[in-house]
Amino acid sequence: MSSRIHIIVRGAVQGVGFRPFIYRIASELTLNGYVFNSPEGVFIEAEGNETLLRTFLSKIEKEKPSLAFISSLEFSFLDLVGYKNFEIKESNTNGNTNTLILPDIAVCSDCLRELFDQNDRRYLYPFINCTHCGPRFSIVEKLPYDRQNTSMKKFELCSECKKEFHNPSDRRFHAQPIACPACGPNLELWNNSGEVIAVNHEALLETCDKIEKGFIIALKGLGGFQLIVDANNSDSVKRLRNKKKRDEKPFALMFPNLSVAKEICNLSHEEERSLLSPEAPIVLLKRKPKRQTQNISEFVALSNPMLGIMLPYTPLHHLLMKKFSMPIVATSGNLSEEPICIDEYEALSRLKSIADFYLTHNRPIVRHVDDSIVRIINCRQMILRRARGYAPLPIQIQDKLARKSQKTILAVGGHLKNTIALKIGKNVFISQHIGDLSTEESNKAFKKTIADFKNLYKAEPECVIADLHPHYISTRFAKTLDANIEMVQHHFAHIAACRLENQIEGEVLGVSWDGTGYGLDKSVWGGEFFVSTDETFKHIGQFKKFLLPGSETAIKEPKRTAVSLLYEVFKDSLADHLPQHLKDNFTAGELNILNEMLKKKINSPNTSSAGRIFDGVSSLLGICHKSNYEGQAAMMLEFAACENVFECYPFNLYDENIFVVDWSPMIKSILEEIQSGVLPSTISSKFHNTLAQMILSIAVKVGISKIVLSGGCFQNAFLTERTIKLLNQNNFKVYWHQRIPPNDGGISVGQIAVYLLSQKETNKNETISPTIEQSTLYSNNKEKK
Repeated sequence: MSSRIHIIVRGAVQGVGFRPFIYRIASELTLNGYVFNSPEGVFIEAEGNETLLRTFLSKIEKEKPSLAFISSLEFSFLDLVGYKNFEIKESNTNGNTNTLILPDIAVCSDCLRELFDQNDRRYLYPFINCTHCGPRFSIVEKLPYDRQNTSMKKFELCSECKKEFHNPSDRRFHAQPIACPACGPNLELWNNSGEVIAVNHEALLETCDKIEKGFIIALKGLGGFQLIVDANNSDSVKRLRNKKKRDEKPFALMFPNLSVAKEICNLSHEEERSLLSPEAPIVLLKRKPKRQTQNISEFVALSNPMLGIMLPYTPLHHLLMKKFSMPIVATSGNLSEEPICIDEYEALSRLKSIADFYLTHNRPIVRHVDDSIVRIINCRQMILRRARGYAPLPIQIQDKLARKSQKTILAVGGHLKNTIALKIGKNVFISQHIGDLSTEESNKAFKKTIADFKNLYKAEPECVIADLHPHYISTRFAKTLDANIEMVQHHFAHIAACRLENQIEGEVLGVSWDGTGYGLDKSVWGGEFFVSTDETFKHIGQFKKFLLPGSETAIKEPKRTAVSLLYEVFKDSLADHLPQHLKDNFTAGELNILNEMLKKKINSPNTSSAGRIFDGVSSLLGICHKSNYEGQAAMMLEFAACENVFECYPFNLYDENIFVVDWSPMIKSILEEIQSGVLPSTISSKFHNTLAQMILSIAVKVGISKIVLSGGCFQNAFLTERTIKLLNQNNFKVYWHQRIPPNDGGISVGQIAVYLLSQKETNKNETISPTIEQSTLYSNNKEKK
């Protein structure tokens, strides 16, 4: 299959023969497209067979010129535009390098070699870095990115470091965070009372000893604290779970090297590439059978066939992992649902009930930056949490869309997995992952990040965009700002974000499936279909609605949703159709109350949520009756599915002003198969297949060739890959997320995209908002103070 790849390469890639190198390998592979330099990096587009494009990408990384260094390589697969040859275009001098802050970058091979070279003056120094690697976004206080504007300003360079810093032929020429043992930051190991018990390399050795003895270590890393324990010590892992108040959600693991990761997990080429990339994210990998993963405690990832794995990405991590032959748990340094700690004294207070010891240092962290998370879906990388290694790199807006508005725009995102985004010119700068805005600490981090972005980019937004939900903390905060406020429907934003990153023009069918989003009718949406053009959104379909008994409680207890789905099908004969395992999870009194709530619609809002249907089916199969973390029931249902089942269940499709997908026949069939003893794995597979078939049925009815998949449900690889395959077989072109998360981490970008799509360009290059009938925006403007 032919495709177009769009690549942005940043780092030491200009003036080193990089463009001729790109031209040569593109010509060897008979690819068409272009390469050019700009102040924001080297931009490449190439068209050809997708297998050749992957070879092209691999050659860029492995065969680059000897003087080149890639600090960031972002790529997306896009539609063909029809290039006739490959050319080196004239350099683009538009843009401003001062507005571009690089993410924090994994330690480079040259620094690693020096780190373990006994003859090097930075031997075993945990803060070694150069122009090719090290801290960036986590230490910069303001632009331009000079040492005096970073948290390294208090460390005066020694004479040796000064020579390197001012030598144009040195790898550390103008490396702003440069340091050495004589003039840079140093390590300290503290006890739980904040007393220093070891320093420098002794602190590291003592830390390793304490990890082996089962203690919990709070380690100050690149963008915040991590909590570390021995991954093979079940008592330590259980103790960390209890103290962190994280009952079942999987912990991330840090492996000493790729070889050990391959012993325990199955790795594709794309997964291996992600692990070894400069971004060094956590990669979700399928673990091998248990007999091959016996060195990892079962409590690391309970009832989960996947492991979240990363490799060491800082010198400190490499020094630590040199002492271990097997993985350690490396989870975020926080209580559940709070942002990670970035200051040692803050950590001593907030993590006192968790950590036994603190491995800390005196290089200040300016802002929290979590580890990023990616998953490979349909052979492409999908970012699930965009943070270290990616933030705050911008998404570029196409020229046609950018011309619609020159305004500086702030988007405040949603409530869960919150990020904010700032549009300046043609760039949309996306913040690091902030998290769920349900705690006071998260709320503070959200407001701090907005102030931080405005300060960093010297920007005062002319327009602020928020979610339509009136009770979201982000929406309420937006309404306090002195700016024009626009509200955007949640699922519009999901589709628009996917449109933006895939550079789609024209009419598309948007499928937006997630857990919760405030609908235009003020009900809870989540299983929605839209027709989206270059200017408007039209809601054209959704799942048949059902009730959520107990509202938020039903989200945490999928068994309630299971009862609701059955009630919708069987009404007064509900009691006769409850599977025994479901009955066993309620008392008789609870079932009676639930039945009354559903009959009288007491605290039982209507919803069309696909995410809740996943929950309900998961409970019906006896897989998950209670969710201990967001998405648990749906994830367990996905993991139960097997690859060799392709049948579907029946469903109905009605045209009632909008299309209504009636899932009732599917639920009846599932219940019959449960009673007949059909395996949950078979039922789960058929359930996923049916959802894909539902999308195809709407696509055929609507007759639009381009299909956009967005929303948290499409983090599910089984669903997404089955849907893509089915739609492709029926001659539809499918688009899904790559660089922007499909979950609510992409909402802020989507809010800006909806705003731009809704604007109309005038002859005077000014913009006007569409009429109310067309509008995707809901104004809440106030007079300027």
